[in-house]
Amino acid sequence: QDFRIAVPAPLYHCLASVGGCMVMALHGSSCVFSSPSFEGKAALEAVTREKCSYLQGTPTMFIDMLSQPDFDSYDLSSLRGGVIAGSPVPPEVMKMIITKMHMPEIVVAYGTTENSPVTFMGFPNDSITRKTETVGCIFPHTEAKIEDQETGQPVPLNTPGELQIRGYCVMLGYWNDPAKTNEVVTAEGWYKTGDLASLDEHGYCKIIGRCKDMIIRGGENIYPAELEQFLHTHPKVEEVQVVGVKDLRMGEEICACIRVRAGQDCTQEEIKAFCKGKISHFKIPRYIVFVDQYPLTVSGKIQKYKLREQMEKHLQL
Repeated sequence: QDFRIAVPAPLYHCLASVGGCMVMALHGSSCVFSSPSFEGKAALEAVTREKCSYLQGTPTMFIDMLSQPDFDSYDLSSLRGGVIAGSPVPPEVMKMIITKMHMPEIVVAYGTTENSPVTFMGFPNDSITRKTETVGCIFPHTEAKIEDQETGQPVPLNTPGELQIRGYCVMLGYWNDPAKTNEVVTAEGWYKTGDLASLDEHGYCKIIGRCKDMIIRGGENIYPAELEQFLHTHPKVEEVQVVGVKDLRMGEEICACIRVRAGQDCTQEEIKAFCKGKISHFKIPRYIVFVDQYPLTVSGKIQKYKLREQMEKHLQL
C-alpha cells in the first residue's frame, strides 16, 4: 500500500494490537511505531520523517502531541486521517486535530477489549457535530441495543440505557472466570458494556457515561475496587474509597479518599511511596485526600457520585 499508519498507542492496548498491528497486517499497510512507550514528541517526529497518512491514539495522546512547545516545527502535511478512541473526545480537541494536524478524515471509534475491540465507528466524511457528539454507527455483522437496566426492555430512540453488543466480536469469556463472564454475557449472547448510551434514528450512538464506577484515565481503564483493595493493605489506612475526578488532559484522574486509623498520622507522600513499584504507575492516585467520613445512603452504602462531587469541589477542579 502507498500509505503508512503511525501507532503510538501501547501494544498491550487493544487499539494498537488489534486496531493497529492486525488490521495493518491484513491490509498490507506499513505500521510505524514511534517509541517504546508513548511520547508526544516522538510521535510527531515519526509522522514527519516517515510521511504517515494516518495516526491513531487516545484523546490524551493527541492532547500531548498538540501541546508540544515545538509543535509548529513538524511537517504533518502527509496526514489525512486516523482513529481516536479509548475515552471520550472533547469537541475542542477534535476540532484542533482536524485543523492543526491536517486530519479531516479522522474517525472516532468506540469499543471494548471484550469486543475485540471496535463496535461503533464514524465515517471519514461525517459532519463535525457527529464527530464530536457521537461515536458513529454499529459495525457490519454486529448488533447493538440500548436496554433499560431496571426492566431489561429495549428503550426508545434517543433515550439513555445500557449499551449491549452481540455478534462475532464478543469474547468467549474472561480467562478462568466463568462467574464474571456470566455477569456480562447473557444466554442470548449479548455483551453488557456497562456504558450508558443512546441511539438516534440514523443509527448513531452517543456515549453518555458509565453505569459502573470505572475510571478512564488517558484511555486506560482503572477499576476503583482493585486500588481500594491494595490501599487497604497500608497499615495506617482504616478505609479508602477511590473515585475519578475530571481532568482536562487525562479525561479523568484518580482520587483516593482515605480515612486514617485512630491516633495515626499519614501524608500523601507516604501513600505514593507505598504504591511505587507495587502497582502500575498509571494506577497511582494523582490526588490523595484524607477525610473523616463519606456520604452515605440510608442503608449505609457509600454514594460515590456524591463523593466525586465533593472531591472536585475540594480540589477546585
